[in-house]
Amino acid sequence: MTEKIGFESAAYHNEETQRYSFEGEGTTVLAFFPGAFTGVCTDEMCEFRDSMEEFKELNTDVIGISVDTPFALKEFAEKHDLDFTLVSDTSKEISSQYEVKTEMPDLEYEICTRAVFVVNNGEVVYREVLEDPSNLPDFEKLKDELRSI
Repeated sequence: MTEKIGFESAAYHNEETQRYSFEGEGTTVLAFFPGAFTGVCTDEMCEFRDSMEEFKELNTDVIGISVDTPFALKEFAEKHDLDFTLVSDTSKEISSQYEVKTEMPDLEYEICTRAVFVVNNGEVVYREVLEDPSNLPDFEKLKDELRSI
């Protein structure tokens, strides 16, 4: 992975669509997901939502990232009461930066692979990249990693 941690993109943040900058300060989970409104992605983002109190106790922010438009992410967040930032990576620059961009050969379309990164003060300290998009991240392992920071 490249050394660059931060990024800037459109996002649904603090209940509005806006430009969002991530600098890598503090502890943050970056959760890449292939597409809003799909079954497994909905399950994953709702698991983050349902665990938000635990992430807050661990002084950890959560950012969801997909190639969906910021408008789709707004609808997705509102429909599922997602109370964390959802970043739109329509340019696929962030997915490329974190080396999780993948192609859907039948559609000739690029998405991001399901993946979770923990960034702690500008350094990636944990990563889980799931080759099979039907699988969810190991949330317990992720939380154990956060507890050890």
